[in-house]
Amino acid sequence: MRILRTLALVGSVLLALNMANAQSWTKAPTFPGAGAGSAWLMTDGTVIVHSEQSSPANWYKLTPSITGSYSAGTWRSIASTPAGYAPVFFGSAVLPDGRLIIEGGEYNNGSAVWTNKGAIYNPVANTWQSVSPPAGWTTIGDAQSVVLPNGTYMQANCCSKQAATLNPVTLTWTAVGSGKGDENDEEGWTLLPNGKLLTVDAYVSTNTCGGNKASEIYTISTGKWACGPTTPSQLWDSAGHEMGPAVLRPDGTVFQAGAVPSTAIYHSSTNQWTAGPNFPNNFDIADGPGALEINGKVLLLASPHEFLTGASFFEWNGTTLTQISGPTNIASDSSFYGHLLNLPTGQILFTDYSTTVELFNPAGTYMTAWQPTITSSPSVVTHGHTNYSISGLRFAGMSQGAAYGDDYQSATNYALVRLTNVATHHVFYAKTHGQSSYQVQSASTQSTLFDVPATIELGSTTLEVVVNGIPSVKKTITVN
Repeated sequence: MRILRTLALVGSVLLALNMANAQSWTKAPTFPGAGAGSAWLMTDGTVIVHSEQSSPANWYKLTPSITGSYSAGTWRSIASTPAGYAPVFFGSAVLPDGRLIIEGGEYNNGSAVWTNKGAIYNPVANTWQSVSPPAGWTTIGDAQSVVLPNGTYMQANCCSKQAATLNPVTLTWTAVGSGKGDENDEEGWTLLPNGKLLTVDAYVSTNTCGGNKASEIYTISTGKWACGPTTPSQLWDSAGHEMGPAVLRPDGTVFQAGAVPSTAIYHSSTNQWTAGPNFPNNFDIADGPGALEINGKVLLLASPHEFLTGASFFEWNGTTLTQISGPTNIASDSSFYGHLLNLPTGQILFTDYSTTVELFNPAGTYMTAWQPTITSSPSVVTHGHTNYSISGLRFAGMSQGAAYGDDYQSATNYALVRLTNVATHHVFYAKTHGQSSYQVQSASTQSTLFDVPATIELGSTTLEVVVNGIPSVKKTITVN
């Protein structure tokens, strides 16, 4: 467990320390709260951001401009969490129905209590609803969570081996996850192309999988964990049992950053680990974010030693780990300050508990094979009408997008529908819901429903499905 953090705050794999300049950063509008923390992409294209640390009951929404720009977007405050619940470091996800769920918290109202409280935000009504914990759980804390391929939300208890899935209608829980080798604390869950979950263990003293290099695989159909292959080296730090982010790339490999300078690469096709490069100069990610760029590289925020400031961004391209330029304010950051979120523009939003919000513009672009493909959609829609169906391939993308671990989950492996008026070039997002599948790198047809905004402009319009910032080929439709 951590003490309270304050904001006074290789083998054949090559390490490149040269600074890459092809990327760029763009400032978003200044955050109106005390400091921007965790962020989520809602299914209507807006972004919800938590004002963590000094005012954790406060929440804000960023709406892109009429041209679809987040750097020219606007902020507004939204409803506060229910009375008595103001968490920091908690489980979270955007649910298939378009609501945001948050669960637990290492801190609540500034006290380190590993709370078992939870709540769901309804963006249409701008209201929060409290969620009772699973039966018998006294803690949830800074625990990991995931939306499973079948669309079910799964939540861990940080301080035990327990996990449970949620019925979003009745808000009742079902116990799952038997056979876990160690307690869940400090670990992250990564969706694999075969529909299973991967985790790297951080608590080996009680681990039935044995050793200090254990990983585990969760099979969703059985609800059970099993020991996985061992990592080439210890990736968790002995002081705090912290762990770095794990990000699935389009080639099926998972880059796992360590809370020590070591890294590892999981090969999902062979169920094996190989050694990755070490971060230089005692950099590590003892809690911190990573995100998949649209070009297939992984963006990572690392800092020296555990929780020290002086952070820097790195990119992993599958062969080389390269230090790159970042916003000027990251010199005063530690890796755990950072939060990354994939946007439908292909940019990656970065927050660090300050009022400065940055957008990362990656160099290069995606491969055609990674794009969503529309196979069935309406050719005519009516403004204000709901529940239009659209289907195709890769509607859950090639990856969950961004990762952090047990403190923050910001997956975006769900379809957004972007509508652009041909005459004005104005951009509208149709709220999606009822996603049929969250299975990444799926070869099967996936679908979603979408609601056409009442404010949309009429006439000839292009329609795109966007996942993790990668758009489908545009289809021209008519909006009546």
